Amino acid sequence: MIKELTHEQKQQFGVPSMEQFSYDNLIVKNFAIATMVWAVVGMLVGVIIAIQLYLPALNLNFQYITYGRIRPLHTNGVIFAFVGNAIFMGIYYSLQRVCKARMFSDLLSKIHFWGWQLIIVCAAVMLPAGLTTSKEYAELEWPVDILIALVWVIFAINMFGTIAKRREKHMYVAVWFYIATVVTVAVLHIVNSIELPVSFLKSYSVYAGVQDALVQWWYGHNAVAFFLTTPYLGMMYYFLPKAANRPVYSYKLSIIHFWALIFIYIWAGPHHLLYTALPDWAQSLGTVFSIMLIAPSWGGMINGLLTLRGAWDKVKEDPVLKFMVVAVTAYGMATFEGPMLSLKNVNAIAHYTDWIVSHVHVGALGWNGFLTFGMLYWLIPRLFNTSLYSKKLANLHFWIGTLGIIFYVTAMYWAGIAQSLMWKQFTAEGILQYPNFLTTTQEIIPMYVIRSIGGAMFLTGVIIMIYNLYKTAKLGSFMANEAAEAPAIFIEKKKGSGEKIHRFLEKKPMKFAILATIVVLIGGLIEIIPTFIIKSNVPTISSVHPYTPLELQGRDIYIREGCNTCHSQMIRPFRSETERYGEYSKAGEFVYDHPFLWGSKRTGPDLQREGNKYPNVWHYLHMQDPRSISPGSIMPAYPWLEKQDIDIAGTEAKINTLRKLGVPYPFGFENTANDSLQRQADKIAADLQKNGAAVESNKEIVALIAYLQRLGTDIQVTKSAVK
Repeated sequence: MIKELTHEQKQQFGVPSMEQFSYDNLIVKNFAIATMVWAVVGMLVGVIIAIQLYLPALNLNFQYITYGRIRPLHTNGVIFAFVGNAIFMGIYYSLQRVCKARMFSDLLSKIHFWGWQLIIVCAAVMLPAGLTTSKEYAELEWPVDILIALVWVIFAINMFGTIAKRREKHMYVAVWFYIATVVTVAVLHIVNSIELPVSFLKSYSVYAGVQDALVQWWYGHNAVAFFLTTPYLGMMYYFLPKAANRPVYSYKLSIIHFWALIFIYIWAGPHHLLYTALPDWAQSLGTVFSIMLIAPSWGGMINGLLTLRGAWDKVKEDPVLKFMVVAVTAYGMATFEGPMLSLKNVNAIAHYTDWIVSHVHVGALGWNGFLTFGMLYWLIPRLFNTSLYSKKLANLHFWIGTLGIIFYVTAMYWAGIAQSLMWKQFTAEGILQYPNFLTTTQEIIPMYVIRSIGGAMFLTGVIIMIYNLYKTAKLGSFMANEAAEAPAIFIEKKKGSGEKIHRFLEKKPMKFAILATIVVLIGGLIEIIPTFIIKSNVPTISSVHPYTPLELQGRDIYIREGCNTCHSQMIRPFRSETERYGEYSKAGEFVYDHPFLWGSKRTGPDLQREGNKYPNVWHYLHMQDPRSISPGSIMPAYPWLEKQDIDIAGTEAKINTLRKLGVPYPFGFENTANDSLQRQADKIAADLQKNGAAVESNKEIVALIAYLQRLGTDIQVTKSAVK
């Protein structure tokens, strides 16, 4: 019989004593429940807006559920509610286990959970109400931006506190990605969200025009990189080997993958702005680094898939691994397609079309969605100490979800290519073959129907999963505090001499975080700073003037209604676009635009040269009933604009705020701004009444018309636009 060593003997022979502790599973369960709840909400809104694109009357003329208002609710719901909660679920579970330590503070965990849910609820209320900054993936107004920063700091303290008290000296590869996520998302959010408040729920971006566009897409692209990608790669490195019961294929490859990815990714944002008014050098940098991004991205995909070497028979049987394999494959597809879309000749075809929508959803549904589902199917049985209720239902979910993705993305690829080819097609005589934008729209309606079916199938799979996991939980007993033990001192695991430098760095979490931050910041600083300090990047145009008070109010109404989600204000220097819309856009035209409104998708035509193209009454009738003016239009009606008064109480504060941001309104102008507003409104109202539209001058429709009639009129247009 072998006698156990005493404590003194263990110390004498260098045998570490074991410590008993427990993992906090309650916080993991809470985030798992929130993930599933918000998945249904976010995806249901997605299905609704997908149907609205061919049945615009679905909003029932109710202003709070129009496409323009709830489309950002869908994107925020999926990205920050569904995926965000899934990230925290995966990190709180895996971080404790790879650090062999309970989370730093149960209280901070709870504050983090409820704070994040509060942010989501604020978004769910504010966005349909039209309280938005209009910036893609950053639409929430300044009080919520501050709340996001505070909650993120709480999460960071909890995470770094846990890493600091870890019992395992080696920081596992997943932790590297978690650290990069925390520090980079903080920088992205703070820089992009610098805005000057006008009131409690209204602000203007401190950046304008070209500079605002660069900062926004530096943020927007890297929100995808460091919110939708790096934390998921970290979770892939933990949950995929666990589910397969296999070690990660290559430690060396994971090192190269990590550092190359976080360095290169941050440079690629300008590829969203190719052929726009952004300086050419910045566009070129974005393209070059986007192409380079293929290597580290595929390094991660290869490392994930090769982890399953020798386990492919298990993949056939295990629904968890099925979801994870498709997720990693979708990641590889999306990260190949992204660099290809950054090639200027490909971007010229794809940008502003539904091709981009398809590309985004390969990542969102395939990579984020399926990896989340795989994690949930693996986690819930372990949290409740039981087996999965039904593998058949899980497999059914897998196939419905996979078919849903295929339906969705193939329909949108088809629609996007059709759009681009039709927009660019000329006749033998050299004129646009399809001058009417609506011709293209009507051609792709069947693709929109198929897209909505694919989305509904994907949502159905989520509902099946929730039922399956609910029944699983009922079978077992939840372990809120899971007992664990680990050596009281660090256990050093030796590696080859070539890995010693990185092994040393892995022992120093703060040094690791600082180095990762420096690596991430290099690209952003090199792209952003010259755009701000070198005046030749944004040449001024003397004829460009600030918006009048009425036009400014109209612009804010345009933003509130989410018109920029369907209409771009950026004419690229292609013959097909200048023939259709007019003179291509110049950087100097946007110097007073806080925020910029270049758009990222043309569901409707570009509006950069909309001013004076049609009479006032045309715009009035178009907003009241788009199909009366444009038969076949999929734009919703906006009858409330004729009933609601312009908020003139806010005019003075808006003028003062914009002056602080550099817009050259004369001092004292704020005192007479509403008088100027009224005079211009009276003229427009009189013209409308003259043409049979009895509209009072204080109504919002008048302000919106004033803004639309101003668009693109500051510069001399060299040729007339063709509708």
